[in-house]
Amino acid sequence: MVNYFSIALIITSIALIASVIIQSKGVGLGGLTGGGSTGGVYTQRRGIEKILFWITIGLSILFFILTLLTIITGN
Repeated sequence: MVNYFSIALIITSIALIASVIIQSKGVGLGGLTGGGSTGGVYTQRRGIEKILFWITIGLSILFFILTLLTIITGN
């Protein structure tokens, strides 16, 4: 059972990392390193940005729950 939780935890962590990287506010790959920052202007999330935001929140909650279940089951 612990192996299933560990595999699910690895898959969830990779998906969480990918969703955070995709949400980068810059333009292209320069935004990943901070090269394309245009200031601290906050804009409202719309469309795919909003969906990706909620997916990231869901993945982080799932990651937290899987981590607790892995610890409780005795890894």
